[in-house]
Amino acid sequence: MIATRLQISGRVQGVGYRDWLVAQAEAMALSGWVRNRRDGTVEALLSGDPAAVAELLRACQRGPRHASVLHIAEEPAEPVSEPGFYRLGTL
Repeated sequence: MIATRLQISGRVQGVGYRDWLVAQAEAMALSGWVRNRRDGTVEALLSGDPAAVAELLRACQRGPRHASVLHIAEEPAEPVSEPGFYRLGTL
């Protein structure tokens, strides 16, 4: 198990990015969360199998159909202890 925290910038709010990320993470059996930030970015914590985390990170660079990802800042994080991937409120 590994975990990484992402801060995704570009046109990522108002385009279904969070719902898309929840669906992708659930399909890959990852745990964690995603939320909008007031600065216009999307923040996410991905936790699980290293290959699945790497695959979802690559997918996040494209995002859903109407998104335009400019940059993803990534940093190591502690894996979550509870299963499931959740959409959180705005920070």
